[in-house]
Amino acid sequence: MRKTRKAAAVLTAFAMAAVSAVPAMADEIKDLYDYELQAREIETWNILYSQQATDLQVLTNLYDGLLESDEYGKLAPAVAESWETEDNGITWTFHLRKGVKWVDQNGNEKGEVTAQDFLTGLEWVLNFHKNDATNTSMPMEMIVGAEDYYNMTSELDADAGLALTAESPEFADTVGIKAIDDYTLQYTCVSEKPYFDTVATYNCLYPISQAMIDEIGIDGFKAATPENIWYNGAYTCTEYIQQNTKTLTKNPLYWDTEAKLFDSVTVKMVESVDTAYQLYTTGELDHVDLSESNLTTIYNNESDPLHDQLVEKRPTKFSYQFHFNYDKHNDDQSEDTNWNTAIANEAFRKCWYYGLDLGSYYKRTNAINPYKCYNNAYTMQGLVYLSDGTEYTSLVQEKLGLPAYDGETMTRLDSEKFEEYKAQAMEELTAAGVTFPVHARYFIAGGNQTALDSANVLKQAFSDSFGDDFIVLDIDSYVSSLSKEVRDPRRQSFVINGWGADYGDPQNYLGQETNDGDNAYYMVAYGHAVDNESEDLKALYDEFTELVNKANAITDDLDARYEAYADAEAFLIEHALTLPSNFDIAWELTHINDYNKQNAMFGIQNQKYKNWETSTDAYTAEDYAGFQETWNAGSAE
Repeated sequence: MRKTRKAAAVLTAFAMAAVSAVPAMADEIKDLYDYELQAREIETWNILYSQQATDLQVLTNLYDGLLESDEYGKLAPAVAESWETEDNGITWTFHLRKGVKWVDQNGNEKGEVTAQDFLTGLEWVLNFHKNDATNTSMPMEMIVGAEDYYNMTSELDADAGLALTAESPEFADTVGIKAIDDYTLQYTCVSEKPYFDTVATYNCLYPISQAMIDEIGIDGFKAATPENIWYNGAYTCTEYIQQNTKTLTKNPLYWDTEAKLFDSVTVKMVESVDTAYQLYTTGELDHVDLSESNLTTIYNNESDPLHDQLVEKRPTKFSYQFHFNYDKHNDDQSEDTNWNTAIANEAFRKCWYYGLDLGSYYKRTNAINPYKCYNNAYTMQGLVYLSDGTEYTSLVQEKLGLPAYDGETMTRLDSEKFEEYKAQAMEELTAAGVTFPVHARYFIAGGNQTALDSANVLKQAFSDSFGDDFIVLDIDSYVSSLSKEVRDPRRQSFVINGWGADYGDPQNYLGQETNDGDNAYYMVAYGHAVDNESEDLKALYDEFTELVNKANAITDDLDARYEAYADAEAFLIEHALTLPSNFDIAWELTHINDYNKQNAMFGIQNQKYKNWETSTDAYTAEDYAGFQETWNAGSAE
């Protein structure tokens, strides 16, 4: 039996000396029990269609692409065993391993994965009539002829477009992808893309067998089910009960015969983390994230048998931001002139930057170390590094004149600057006809008590930070679809949303905010700054876009590229065009060593149930201190 430690040991766990990675006498888990919230049910089993983390966390276990990552976030072979570029990223060649099999739901062999399957997958993604314009942005921006092919198919009638395949001359003679032979795949980019190999971890470049499409039909693949798809990943889905369970079973023909896999993984759908906590305590789950109330209850009671098992999670790959809506509409679709005028005013936005104290909001995620969730940049920490080892977002902070993270405060808060900008904003906006307080409308899912509790904490933070004479947060709800009920009709003042990179370059973050293309996700779907009447606002976005494009044009010197992106990112934040919010760093009880999972800050690999170290005994803070020390030593090599 382990010795009971004082509560302070939890706070200082990561500074403790390393101990044995696996508790003495503990066995590894053979059949894993995981969970997901019912609000995050999978929406599609079509790997080429999905852009949602809720889908891809499942689908990454069923399909393998060219590359994956290791526990340090470095690229690792998958279907491709090696790859190279000889012209600084214009032409990329991937050499596929032999013997990778397609199997059905029950693990029966259906065929071999070849280079042609990657052509079939890309044709599907780029065919307007097959994929509904999903996952097209990266191929269209990067691969020769991809945009031309997409535009061509969009002009065809449905029957003609659906009849095309990767072997059709319209695709084969247009798009820069070739199967040199069955095991050699080559992409040609529109310009030097030194990061293109990181795109190979994202599902827009995943393979699909034409034989499968022929077997189940185009409509069958559009409406893919676990029963009809072919798999080439570590697991197949052998049972799916919507809003109840998913059962993943080890693929008996999986190519990576050295991989450590579970015999099965059961994902239980639960209505809340409190429900998951109850299942964990009865031994029905192998880990659980802790709500604020459960965490504080266990943490404050040293005699609680779970006290020593509290461990702080690693950050997820998502960087969360306040994304403003610059063209807000009322419920009747008339323009919300009051909000739109206010948010276009830079002094008003800077009040949010310098004045909004989110400490109480961070406690909803991390009640013990809330300010570890504090985020000061747009790009996620750890995405890229300069050649001297400098982490990219530390360069952004330096350009913003901010001190390094101290884990105890929001270093950007400045009460004097807030009061100065508040006075300026109220004077300028009153003259422009704005009435105070300005009401900011914030939406949550109806019936989600956890989201409502967090929203009420945020509402109080607004009141405490801004004063009720200046900005008031109004909480509203939607029934089932944020996009259809809120985002598309532009009813929100802002959303707090996280972005996890699809590939390893700052362009994948900053390119979402530019005003010069349809692929800028946040500008097009949420921000709409181009539709605001303020010329000053538009001029800021013009300058920001120019800075991003300037950085993107630098391909022969990555240090210079990242320096230029840091200039653009600092500009975005300095003018408070978006507001950095938080990281997701929660606490958990777990039988899983998070430090040996795949851990890239891009791609879809991190929830792959592969090579996980586990224990039938729950890990402790002391164990996790050892895991971190071991990981730090390995990452420094």
